[in-house]
Amino acid sequence: MQLHYKNNRLERILIGVNALTAAVVTASFVVLFGFDEPLLPKQEQILYAVQVALLCVFIVEKIIRLFNVVSKAEFWGANWFEVPLLFGLLVAVFGAGRWFALGQAETSAVRHLAVGIYLLTQVVTKLCRTCVNLAASGKNPTRTLIASFLFLIISGAGLLMLPRAANEGKESLRLVDALFTATSATCVTGLIVKDTGRDFSLMGQVVILGLIQLGGLGIVVFGAVIALLLGQALSVRESVAMQDLLSARTLSRIGNMIAFIFVGTVLIEAVGAVSLLGMWGDANVHERWFCSIFHSISAFCNAGFSLFSDSFVSYNRSWGVYVVVCPLIILGGLGFSVLYDLGNILANRVRRFFKRRLNKQYRFSMEAPKRMRLQTKIVLSVSAGLIVLGAAAILLFERYAKGDGSVQEPDVFGALFQSITARTAGFNTVDISAMSASSRLVLILFMFIGGSPGSTAGGIKTVTLAVVIMTVVAALRKRSEVEMFRRSVRIVVVGRAITVTLLFVAVLFAATLALSISENSNGFTMSDIMFEAGSALGTVGLTTGITPELTDAGKLIIIAAMLIGRLGPLTLLAALTFNLTPVRYNYPDEAIIVG
Repeated sequence: MQLHYKNNRLERILIGVNALTAAVVTASFVVLFGFDEPLLPKQEQILYAVQVALLCVFIVEKIIRLFNVVSKAEFWGANWFEVPLLFGLLVAVFGAGRWFALGQAETSAVRHLAVGIYLLTQVVTKLCRTCVNLAASGKNPTRTLIASFLFLIISGAGLLMLPRAANEGKESLRLVDALFTATSATCVTGLIVKDTGRDFSLMGQVVILGLIQLGGLGIVVFGAVIALLLGQALSVRESVAMQDLLSARTLSRIGNMIAFIFVGTVLIEAVGAVSLLGMWGDANVHERWFCSIFHSISAFCNAGFSLFSDSFVSYNRSWGVYVVVCPLIILGGLGFSVLYDLGNILANRVRRFFKRRLNKQYRFSMEAPKRMRLQTKIVLSVSAGLIVLGAAAILLFERYAKGDGSVQEPDVFGALFQSITARTAGFNTVDISAMSASSRLVLILFMFIGGSPGSTAGGIKTVTLAVVIMTVVAALRKRSEVEMFRRSVRIVVVGRAITVTLLFVAVLFAATLALSISENSNGFTMSDIMFEAGSALGTVGLTTGITPELTDAGKLIIIAAMLIGRLGPLTLLAALTFNLTPVRYNYPDEAIIVG
């Protein structure tokens, strides 16, 4: 919702004050909780006093805006949550010591916690609304998306460098390692230079988990989700920006799509976490819950981060890996638009079923059932085909293509898991470095293809692959149009698919070449280097084991590849060429010979 103010200059001043206050709030929490050495009581009192002053700044800012806004009704509609939030704060501050938390220490702890929750809520809501407003500013929304990813990576790297983020007895992360880990988490890749379970404390693991969730959803979409949860309707300009970022077809579906993304994500991840609880053996309740939540979010966001040094190799006989983790990976890789379409179709079928049973006249109605979109048909068919073909190829090559002549009995579940995870997630139940060269080449191809559009996965995407293949088929059949499922594909889409494929090939070649130069002293094979580059560009996270041994230059190359793979080369080019004016003329055509 776009609010209008009487004095725009005063509003700009308040925006600057808000930004400065939010930065100081963040710094105060970093000082309080980011270091191992406890603060002196006097220092803590000073910091808490600063936080109270910051709280007063936020309250005064709201009062000034209330008198400056044109429509007070719209202001209260956009900030309705402020009243219950402030009421809860007052109850905690004045009720502690009287109605609850009667001890002196308990009273102070409750008041500090209440002030901290209020400040964090203010910072998060303002940051989310700023992201949505920037995306809807009339400029290229993709630039806002890129800027939000960079901001998230830099902020995450700063938090991971704090002493409290490192496990006990471990040194704090160097800048390049922190940037690598934050980029890998934000871009939902899974490549690691430090062991997530062993080298990071609980705080560091929570930071990584937060980066995975925000990076998987996209911080701009997350901002829109927060806005809708707070009852703030998106303006037309904001809806147009979300339409561009979500690749939605109609403007009227944006609010429903964003709500579906949030509710669907929470529901799927919650079911996954509960289903994984029985997998972790004799661990205590808290460890089992955190393990389940961490791996459920990591699987659905296709991040590939694991709290175990060998990923899921130690759990390769556990049913949870195949019955829970695999479906989470598949659902996360299908794309939210496909899940939304399937949800609508299922709801339509259920509604028609009950109408037929409860209303006899409805049986003669001419209302047609909801049809599956072409996008959904392509995604489901290509995804299923790749899973089956990948599993069969891995089974075949692991049995007959061992270079040393040894024969490894193929494991159907292991091959199926690697076929699923190679395109999106990056978990593994087998040692990748021990696989045959042929199997690794198949994995590189699958990492290059990736998941589906609008998902948390990288790669050129399944629909792009289908369009390129059907373009070749159309040329061989001497057809003038590309056809799929009795539908024609626009020439603009064909050009976009070919462009994306060629750009990914170019980036993969450039990253491999750059790594071969930077890692020359390490003696890695070209197969290992190309596998690492393909894993980073596809935001997959599988590795032959060379990631921790990379030089600083090699890590920076992988960081760039992960960011390009997550955002997409075409998105980056669109951000750079957004203001270019299309030409209004065509040159005469002339026949040329190709092939």
